[in-house]
Amino acid sequence: MSVAVVTDSTAYLPPELVHAHRLTVVPLTVVLNGAEGLEGVETLPADATRVLGGRRVTVSTSRPAPEQFARTYRDLLDAGADGVVSVHLSAELSGTVEAARLAAAELGDRVEVVDSRSTGMGLGFPALAAATAAAAGADLSRVRQAALDCVDRTTIYFYVDTLEFLRRGGRINAAEALLGTALSVKPIMHMPDGAIVVRDKVRTASRGVARLVDLAVEAAGDADVDLGVHHLAAPQRAEQLLTALTERLGDRLHDTYVSEAGAVVAAHAGPGLASVVVHRRP
Repeated sequence: MSVAVVTDSTAYLPPELVHAHRLTVVPLTVVLNGAEGLEGVETLPADATRVLGGRRVTVSTSRPAPEQFARTYRDLLDAGADGVVSVHLSAELSGTVEAARLAAAELGDRVEVVDSRSTGMGLGFPALAAATAAAAGADLSRVRQAALDCVDRTTIYFYVDTLEFLRRGGRINAAEALLGTALSVKPIMHMPDGAIVVRDKVRTASRGVARLVDLAVEAAGDADVDLGVHHLAAPQRAEQLLTALTERLGDRLHDTYVSEAGAVVAAHAGPGLASVVVHRRP
């Protein structure tokens, strides 16, 4: 049996990819105005968009419990997997990695946990890289390394209409959020070390999309690339991003994945999110 690969719901991988690569997805929990649900199972992007558009909004997210990860790992090992590589969203954003590591410690050296230092397809690409290595017969160490190598080749940028949601969730400091609001700027963020950092500031959404394109092309360099494009209640922005990047990157662009961000990212970024993830092929 090959190594099994686990990820979490914030990878926002298209379902057909999850199935094709035999990935196991552990969902995070979202609480929207008191209503609790598992991301992607009980709580969908539209649910988050509806609540975030209201006047009174209380939103929180929580990691899966270590026991949930331990149960998942045991099920996979009992089913015949030689080991498990578990790839998750940045430890700077969530305690998911910590929960996975606590569970892994119960199973000795049969489970390896990888911090993607990202989210969305910034997590999805490393999970896919690990699954591809596992399908090719790589052992536990090499599957883990495939994920880590992919993390180093992956860059994420995202645009938000306001910093308010990131401030509420504690993902950016209040002073920076207040300054952005006072100056009426639209921020473009990135995650150089797993934490969310303002990369650029623009005045309009259209300039935000254009700047995302420029940054993605810069991140691609001379490499052949795959792209992940996410949005939240802004499909036209995702379409504009993909169209412009397809034109700019030409035949260096290979696989592209477009999906709406789920409720966890929605809770912290807000409607209007547009994101591009660049994976440089080895």
